[in-house]
Amino acid sequence: MPAMKPKEVQLQLKSVPKWTKRAQTLIRTYQFKEFMQGLQFVTRVAKRAEKSRHHPDIDIRFNKVTLTLTTHDEGGITEKDFSMARQCDEAFKL
Repeated sequence: MPAMKPKEVQLQLKSVPKWTKRAQTLIRTYQFKEFMQGLQFVTRVAKRAEKSRHHPDIDIRFNKVTLTLTTHDEGGITEKDFSMARQCDEAFKL
């Protein structure tokens, strides 16, 4: 799956409005009331990531979890990243 061109990325960002593009990555920070809620969210994301074989970089800071997505093999953002972003957003709603 080849890396998307910048215009393609901008169009796809509309499907994941709380995500932003930073360099060759997609990034979003989720906020929770408590630390444990963030950890539970990370577990839900991890299960989806394992199933799709596409793993985000995860940064946990007390009640905030930042996820960063890129397709290293392709050197940029691909449809895999947008698919995983949508799955992360679904996990956040649970």
